[in-house]
Formats: sequence, C-alpha cells, structure tokens
Amino acid sequence: MKIKRMMTALAVLCCVAAWAQTEGGISEELLTQIRKGYENNAADKAIRNALNTTSLNVLAENAENQAMMDTHFSDKVPTKGITNQKQSGRCWLFTGLNVLRAAAISTHNMGEFQFSQSYCFFYDQLEKANLFLQAIIDTRKLPLDDRKVDWLLSNPLSDGGTFTGVANLVMKYGVVPAEVMPESFIANNTSALSGQLKTLLRQDALKLRGAKTDKQSAGMKVEMLSEIYRILCLAYGEPPREFEWSLYDASGEFVSHKTYTPQEFYNEFVGFDLNRGYVMLMNDPCREYYKTYEIEYDRHLYDGDNWLYLNLPMDRIKEIAIASIKGGDAMYFSCDVGKFLNRKNGTLDLANYDYESLLGVEFTMDKKQRISTHASGSSHAMTLIAVDIRDGEPVKWMVENSWGRESGYKGCLIMTDEWFDEYMFRLVVERDYIPEDLRGYLELKPVMLPAWDPMFLPEE
Repeated sequence: MKIKRMMTALAVLCCVAAWAQTEGGISEELLTQIRKGYENNAADKAIRNALNTTSLNVLAENAENQAMMDTHFSDKVPTKGITNQKQSGRCWLFTGLNVLRAAAISTHNMGEFQFSQSYCFFYDQLEKANLFLQAIIDTRKLPLDDRKVDWLLSNPLSDGGTFTGVANLVMKYGVVPAEVMPESFIANNTSALSGQLKTLLRQDALKLRGAKTDKQSAGMKVEMLSEIYRILCLAYGEPPREFEWSLYDASGEFVSHKTYTPQEFYNEFVGFDLNRGYVMLMNDPCREYYKTYEIEYDRHLYDGDNWLYLNLPMDRIKEIAIASIKGGDAMYFSCDVGKFLNRKNGTLDLANYDYESLLGVEFTMDKKQRISTHASGSSHAMTLIAVDIRDGEPVKWMVENSWGRESGYKGCLIMTDEWFDEYMFRLVVERDYIPEDLRGYLELKPVMLPAWDPMFLPEE
C-alpha cells in the first residue's frame, strides 16, 4: 500500500512539474493572471445570469435600432410569389430559377409561377456524381494522400452550388413548370440522402482507383451512374422528357395549351443563352481588382464551365447592380447572410446587434481580414430586386429570399448599404449591363485558383 501511495504521489508531482515546465502552455502562474479577466462584479454577474437562460442575439439586440426600416424603394424589379427551399442547400438553384422566373413573368404577363427546382436538382446530382467519378478516373494514378485526390474524396457531392451550375444545367436539360415535377419530402430535406450518396460515391472511388485499364474504368462508371440514377428516381421521380402545359395570363385568362420538351419550354419562356449572356462579379479585397479568376473543379458538370468571375471594387458593382434594377432585371446575389440578421423583421443592418457592449470586447477586423481569417464568406444566395436611391446614392437594398413567405419582410430581406459593403460577395448580371470600360477585362486569361480555396465554397 505504501508503494502504491508513493507511486500516486510521484505521478501527481510529475503532472505538477509538467504543468510548470510546458513552454507555451497555460502554466499555473499564467492561469492566475488570466483569471483576473473575470472580476465577477455586479455587471459580470448580471450578464452571466442573463446568458444562463437567454440567447446571445436576444441580449445583444440593439434597443436603439428597434424601429422597422423604411420599406420604400425607389427602384424595384416586379416579381410574384415567394419560394421556399426548406431544409435543403438549394438556395443557388432557387435563386437562379427566380431570376429566370422574373423574366418569364414579365415577358408573358403571367401570374404566380415557378420553375421546378426538383427537375433541375435531379440532373444536378447526377452530373455532380459523374463529375466526381470521372475526376477520380483522371487522378487514379496519383497517391491517395495527394491534395487534389484528398479534396475530391472530401467533396464527392453537395446540394450547394453557384449560378454557373444553374446556367449549365438549364442550357443542357431545359426547365419544366413546378407542377410538372413537384417538390418531394426528400427534395425539401436533402441531407439524409446526400449522406448516403456520398458514402456510395466514395466506395465507388476506391473501386475505380483499382481499375486496370481506361476501358474497364469507363464501364464501371456507367454501372455506378446507373445506380445513382435509380436512387434519384426513387427520391425525386424520373424527369419528364415531354409534358403538356396550359398558359394563363395574370388575370387568369386561358392563353394556350401545348406539348413541350423541357428544352422547348425554356426556349419559349426564357430563350436566353445563360452560358454567354451573364457575367459573375465578385468583391474580394484579398485579391487584385480588375482581374478574372477561375476555380478548378468548381463546376456542376464535367463538361461544363468552371466558376469564372471578375473581381471589382464595391462602387463598380453597385453601379452595375443599379443599372440592372433600373432596367427591370433581377440578379443572382450572394452574401454572408448570418451576420447581423434580424430574422423577426427581415433586416440586415450592422446596428442590429451590439455584441461589443454585451461581451466587453472590440471587433476590429475589416472585410479583407475577415475573409483571410475565415471569419466571413459567402454562405447564401438570394435574388437582388430593389434599391432605394436618395440624393444619387444607394441607402438600402432588397433581396427576394427562398425561406418562405413568413420569413423576414414578406419573404424578403432588406439590407442597409453599409451592410452591403461588408458582407456582399457575388453578383451575376446580364452582360449588357457591364460598362464598356470593364468589358476588356472579361477577355483576359483568368488566374486559376485551386478547388479548395476557402473563399469559394458553394452557396447553400
């Protein structure tokens, strides 16, 4: 027993010695100094008691900023109906189709109308599966721990995306009305099936890496995609190759009844070349402005386009956005939506929450510093539809969201111009709105960036 107690005492002494001697760790002396940061005074106790039972945002909500933001806008694109992506990461798809929907409604004097998100999402998942499998074939001679192979296996499939994916998918497969291929439970709740598909694709990747010849791997890929196709049909239904549909105008009067293929429907109701007619703009102060950038493997189709954008300072992006709104054309817009969002009234305002006063600290990073330290990045896509201009300058903006009619301000979010500066990242506009002095930059050879660049995660 004495020996046992001596061994225990020796172990304790070793731990104490290790505590005291570890360079760079929290020593007993350092911990004593750190503890002085919490005074446990009346103010600390009050905040501690409040945080014990109340959310941080409720306590940080700025009482001096409670009045609802003015909802008047000097310029607005006409739209009808709010969509709802529910528990899915398809904001990019809803937003892209909402841009097309606004154009179709305006051109054809339609009432409330939606394109089928399920139809496009079916082919998105099939194409992403093919992109992954073919990329595995292309890299199968590289070691498993190669950075590119590791990235592929980390990202076999997602329900997130970008406008480039919308453009490529729609131009290849067309579109159908929402009622022709309606939403399903799985479409509204994508995570469970997505998890199973990722596991299946990773399993397939190991098989493909073991293929002896290109012919063998090509045959294996066909069988693997056939399995994926069957699963997608079970979850979403098989996409129609032809359908009948009746058009009614905004007053409910019958206009026409026809049989369409999805490509014919797109050509009649939109008919715009998405692959060439739109330009993606970015405000990324971490990289040089007035240059184009391309992100490797950041595409939805293996034979599609990588994500390509022109990086511009914010004043030029606002100039283009205002021109598009005044021209009656909605835009694909993405931002860091979770920052300073008041969900009750649907506002994005730097003054919505006062975290500094509540926590007793200062947050001093600018946009460039937040991006470079992973504190901020684009997280959600919406449709930019309005701007309020006073004395020649924008003071606030409005986006049509895809979180349902009851979310935010009548299904929309209103942001101050100051918030727009700090947390807006991407905008997709029709090429016609790009000023002449900027068009030459679009012809420059883009700088190729790796797929794992943290700034270029897909919007969800």
